[in-house]
Amino acid sequence: MPDTATGPTVFAQGWVMGAGLILAIGAQNALVLRQGLRRQHVGVVVAVCTLSDWLLIALGVFGLGALIQGQPFLLEVFRFGGAAFLLGYALLAARRAWRPAQGLVAAGTTSSLGATVSAALAFTYLNPHVYLDTVVLLGGLGARQPPELRLAFVAGACLASAMWFGLLGFGAAAAAPRLRSPHTWRVVDALVAVLMTGLGLQLLLQPL
Repeated sequence: MPDTATGPTVFAQGWVMGAGLILAIGAQNALVLRQGLRRQHVGVVVAVCTLSDWLLIALGVFGLGALIQGQPFLLEVFRFGGAAFLLGYALLAARRAWRPAQGLVAAGTTSSLGATVSAALAFTYLNPHVYLDTVVLLGGLGARQPPELRLAFVAGACLASAMWFGLLGFGAAAAAPRLRSPHTWRVVDALVAVLMTGLGLQLLLQPL
């Protein structure tokens, strides 16, 4: 790292790297998007995902990323447990897409706050891709910064996370009244099913 690195430049690097990793649509983003379209507990889901991202980014930058990389058994637990979870959710989404009326009923039914929080936590902490992106990759980049500038990197990455989840959740909620149709929900559920299936199979077929 060159000696010319400063707090603002490292902050900007953290924001750019955080935004680049989080913009890829994954299981966590799909949940935030769907909750936004349903206009149910949007603020809670956004807060849980954002705060979890902040925690994992900080832990990664300050040492957890190296620890996970050195524990093959832990990576395997994440791999198979996460694959089972993602494939199970893909099956549920595929059933909703196949029977769009059921999807609309589900969309209009208010899920409990506890169930919503549990789903957000599961999609965050049972998903190995979250650890690979935020803890291992982003954390590894932040750990290369000079010790006195690592906090600036974390702050930049955390800002990108907050901006993205807020935009995704509340943006979907704002657009929801114009998207309430059987066709829209069928497309959303079909895309979620394909996404989750792809991620789940990737975990099963490719060692972490």
